Amino acid sequence: MATAVDKYFELVDQHQKEFIETLREVVAIPSVSSDASRRGEVVRMGEWLQARWEALGATCKRVDPGKQDLHGVELDLPPVILGQYGNDANKKTVLVYGHYDVQPALLEDGWDTDPFTLVETADGRLVGRGSTDDKGPVLGWLLCAETHKQAGLEFPVNLKFCFEGMEESGSEGLDDIIVAEADKWFKGTDVVCISDNYWLGTSKPCLTHGLRGVSYFHLQVEGPGADLHSGVFGGTVHEPMVDLVHLLSTLVDPNGRIKVPGIYDQVMAETEEEERSYEGLEFSHKALSGDLKRDVIIHSDERTTLKHRWRFPTLSIHGVEGAFYAPGDKTVIPARVRGKFSLRTVPNMEPARVAELVTNYLNAEFAKLGSKNVMKVIETHGGRWWYSSPNHPNFVAAARATERVYGVTPDLTREGGSIPVTLTFEENLRVNVLLLPMGAADDGAHSINE
Repeated sequence: MATAVDKYFELVDQHQKEFIETLREVVAIPSVSSDASRRGEVVRMGEWLQARWEALGATCKRVDPGKQDLHGVELDLPPVILGQYGNDANKKTVLVYGHYDVQPALLEDGWDTDPFTLVETADGRLVGRGSTDDKGPVLGWLLCAETHKQAGLEFPVNLKFCFEGMEESGSEGLDDIIVAEADKWFKGTDVVCISDNYWLGTSKPCLTHGLRGVSYFHLQVEGPGADLHSGVFGGTVHEPMVDLVHLLSTLVDPNGRIKVPGIYDQVMAETEEEERSYEGLEFSHKALSGDLKRDVIIHSDERTTLKHRWRFPTLSIHGVEGAFYAPGDKTVIPARVRGKFSLRTVPNMEPARVAELVTNYLNAEFAKLGSKNVMKVIETHGGRWWYSSPNHPNFVAAARATERVYGVTPDLTREGGSIPVTLTFEENLRVNVLLLPMGAADDGAHSINE
């Protein structure tokens, strides 16, 4: 005998075209938060969400975070849309977070089609900026609630939501709102669910219970008062770029091993339970090499690769500011250069200790050079890692629900990247946070043909 839940799934299947059209509608709103000329479109996207939820019967609250200076232009920050759907004291309350802004996208970047026109490809992919990051997942919650109502099926939980329009630009203003609303709008929240990451592979869903932190550094070396002609001054002065390149080369070896003494001392020891968690995951070097378009993988087996993505710290060098980088040749000795690098941190590394170790090490390495230039290390960001037990009831319920939809037990994964708002919610609301990704590994978030 068919149940109300079966009717719900039937309606989901029947309304696929309408769902796609709704996604098409929001992809067409170019809500690029980093572009001052499109700030109005970001606001329009937030207002679209608020109106749609209110039409369903939700109570919404628009919170304006304040002003922003974007490249010398003062702008209003996009609104944070808070909402509540259902208020039954006998039900659990789930808080959902997502963002409605997107990364910049231009056809000339290499897109096959207009980034802000949703296109269904021959293999069934829905291509458009924001389709997976994060408009698609945000719509997923809305369409789920709407379809429950159409099916005459009572929504099983009270739903609160928090949708922001600045995630792709640092979530400016969001933390203050979460702190201020922790015992107000968010009061009574039992668990938090975030859908802003991706499956490990392309065919098997997953639940994510860990994220690495990130500590970002600028390494500045300053010498003469102005740029110099290399033909006149080469070999006669200490060159800042030479010092910088040498110092950067001392941070990490070609196989990814961080060379800063003591950096691994705080890393949480591996357990037997963790070792078992790598078994049966949908992940292969063959698929990864295909995504990378070349086999440049360091490690020989998949388990070791995943460990270095999830549970070991890594150090990456990102670029050099102040150096000549345009096409052609220029024989200049830059007077001041600034190298940029970051460490991805893991349990139980503390950002303050990481900064201390890195700074002390670079000071010691610079002293060995005997250079007359001036060097300083600047930490620009020190975000902590996040780790949760996959055995928490929040994860157990999510695993059952995921298996009901997909017919397979989801992988339990961690992520190499960072989602800072995860910690903000956990620390201020003091409840469990679950990452429930809706997108696949090859969705191309932030890239062309998303």
